[in-house]
Amino acid sequence: MGKDAKAGGKGKGKQAGGSDEASSKGKGKAGKAADGLGTCTYVKARHVLCEKQGKINEAYKKLQDGWLSNGDKVPPAEFAKIAAEYSECPSGKKGGDLGWFPRGKMAGPFQDVAFNTPVGVTSAPFKSTHGYHIILSEGRKN
Repeated sequence: MGKDAKAGGKGKGKQAGGSDEASSKGKGKAGKAADGLGTCTYVKARHVLCEKQGKINEAYKKLQDGWLSNGDKVPPAEFAKIAAEYSECPSGKKGGDLGWFPRGKMAGPFQDVAFNTPVGVTSAPFKSTHGYHIILSEGRKN
């Protein structure tokens, strides 16, 4: 039991929701408030969307080689170049910029990752109903 309580603070926050997450769309999120993430109403983010896992992994590897492997945060301008090159979303033309969006606008896993990724941090690749994504969190506000 103690292990799960600590796991929520690690960044991904998936453990905290458990199996009840699917049934309670948005209720029970208050448990994540302890780490200061997941409590905001709006997030500003960029993303890369690829249909194939191999392509998103290739894009992520470029980010890793250039920045993440050194422990650096990916600058938005560099993330934008990768988005323009790899993303299959129309936002790719704008460097993957999704602007500000409210909680509830984006589907399931995308929203979970977007609202639980600290500002300035790039998420690991993940799958949604639209394909595979990488998110760069640029801001949060209530």
